[in-house]
Amino acid sequence: MQWYMDVIKKYAEFSGRARRKEFWMFALINAIIGIILGIIDNLIGTTYGSANQGVLGSIYSLAVLIPSIAVGVRRMHDTNRSGWWLLINLIPCVGWIVYIVFAAQEGVAGDNQYGPDPKAAERFGGPGGYNPPEPGYPTV
Repeated sequence: MQWYMDVIKKYAEFSGRARRKEFWMFALINAIIGIILGIIDNLIGTTYGSANQGVLGSIYSLAVLIPSIAVGVRRMHDTNRSGWWLLINLIPCVGWIVYIVFAAQEGVAGDNQYGPDPKAAERFGGPGGYNPPEPGYPTV
């Protein structure tokens, strides 16, 4: 739940980077909340339209729209891509598949043009900003 709350706290923060875990935990908890709200909508009879969209689910979807876009942009930044790559989802049939592949890739180790490595402490045992030596060079 901490990963979900971290994304909500960074409500409209489009700069920086987001780890895979942050992105996918937010997506998982979002899906679980959506399913629960869908069940509640069906039980209390607040669904509408041919797609059986519920009122509670619609309100929740609107509430997390901006954080969802923001964490997606930060996830693309972690893979050293522009946040504009989110628009690939608009391509019918294959766009969302390409986006999932991009989001599932390991982030770039070390700093990149979008900010420090959010996983630096795990990778290198210290705060962000440390870039590992090139292969073949001796380490001290």
